[in-house]
Amino acid sequence: MATGKASDFKIYQDEMRGGIVERLTQASAFFNAAGGAIRLGTVSRRGDYAKESFIKTISSLVTRRDTTSVSTATDLAVAMDEIISVKLNRKIGPVGQTLDSFRKVQMEAGEDALSFLIGTQIAKAMEVEMLNTGLRACRAALDTANTTQFDAASTITTVDLVSGLAKFGDAANNIGAWVMHSKVYFDLMKHQIGTSANGDIVAGAAVQGANPLTLNRPVIVTDSDALVVTTGTGTAAVTKYHTLGLVPNAIVVEDSEQSTMEAQIVTGLENLIVRLQGESAYNLGVKGFKWDTGSGGANPLDAAVGTGTNWDAAASSYKDYAGILVVSS
Repeated sequence: MATGKASDFKIYQDEMRGGIVERLTQASAFFNAAGGAIRLGTVSRRGDYAKESFIKTISSLVTRRDTTSVSTATDLAVAMDEIISVKLNRKIGPVGQTLDSFRKVQMEAGEDALSFLIGTQIAKAMEVEMLNTGLRACRAALDTANTTQFDAASTITTVDLVSGLAKFGDAANNIGAWVMHSKVYFDLMKHQIGTSANGDIVAGAAVQGANPLTLNRPVIVTDSDALVVTTGTGTAAVTKYHTLGLVPNAIVVEDSEQSTMEAQIVTGLENLIVRLQGESAYNLGVKGFKWDTGSGGANPLDAAVGTGTNWDAAASSYKDYAGILVVSS
């Protein structure tokens, strides 16, 4: 049992003890920003899935009428499908620390002290996990539905972004935000600064603003492992970076069950221990897709969430999907 002890704390004698808690470094505060491409909400959901039915687009609903004919017309059937989000159950901790360790740093020993120390880390870690899992699901779904995927020849360029938008055809204006890894972001900036074909205006704007030009769409930059896919091993390993162009509500995360956090004093050991543990759950959905309850199952592992065949296309048109993928090196 990896319980924290006084020897794990940094104990200062006469100096002022800082109250800064080490936090995760990945930028993740992007929910409900950038046109609402990645939305976080709260709604109570029973069971392991949330299902919403809709009427599918009827093909050839309006056609030419022959004014010279009185023949029988064939009925068009109304078909329905459903959008399915999957519930993901999460555990927080448990985190254990000896009461003795709090006394050594002159903090009040007890449940409140431990909650104070790691409370900000818990909130940040939950946010990062939700973001990474949502991006993993969306990338997998769009990767399998390759009608919206554009593969760049090497590192990303401005033209590659245009080619990605072109995959959405006349619905390209619906793409409201980019989500990209920082490597891709800086590759794009270096391309725009260093390529003479861009002209002095583009290069100057990129240098002056210290940001690449992204076709008038905001960029969410996050070093999420969900955006990086490596295939092969050793010298044959190939790493690809996936940039998402998302429509509004492309990824929806719903805090669907009441979170529970419990702290208690544990006896029976050499030292008294304070332990903190929690539980939460949220539903994850990708626009235009439904979770395959048969192959994906309930409460899936990360690998299953990131498997494209577990996300079945529900929308009739790819223009009703979550967006596009631009794959680069």
